[in-house]
Amino acid sequence: MGDEAPAAGGDAVFRIFIKADVQRVWHELTKQGEAQGAIFNAWLHSAGALQPGTAMQMRTGSGRHVIVDGCVEVFEPPHRFVHTHRFTQFDDPVCRVSYELKPMAGGVEVTLRVINLPAGTQTSKSMASGGPRILATLQAICETGRPSRGTRLIYRLFDAMEFVLPARTRSEHWPLRPQAPPGGSHG
Repeated sequence: MGDEAPAAGGDAVFRIFIKADVQRVWHELTKQGEAQGAIFNAWLHSAGALQPGTAMQMRTGSGRHVIVDGCVEVFEPPHRFVHTHRFTQFDDPVCRVSYELKPMAGGVEVTLRVINLPAGTQTSKSMASGGPRILATLQAICETGRPSRGTRLIYRLFDAMEFVLPARTRSEHWPLRPQAPPGGSHG
């Protein structure tokens, strides 16, 4: 897996090769109605079909907390998915997350880009460690059918510790609007 540290106010880029069909990888990144095992077991919710302009969120399994709030900017199945990204627990500026899937012999190269990553912020720190973890877990799920045992244990801990999330992340503070406002953030 290759990755590049973000430049000041720049982009962070993470890559991995996954031995799976592009449709399998795409499904794991865009599925709704079940946990996204690759993305910290969060659930993707949207205010309609995933298409440019649609508001979206990543929520806890209970739905009581919003972890990420954003808006779909690009949705080109099964190759490119771009959305704005704001961690609800931080006051950091909005950035963009891009997943690019490139079919290759024997699998798919997945590139995760975090665009306009606000340097020196909690978001930057979280994405520096989260990017590689997301891709490694995506690889495990697509190649073996499930995350590693250690990751599954961490997810159980996340569920049990949901009560420690800041009150500001509660879903009632982050209504999922039919159309995201300009800039793609709520709140």
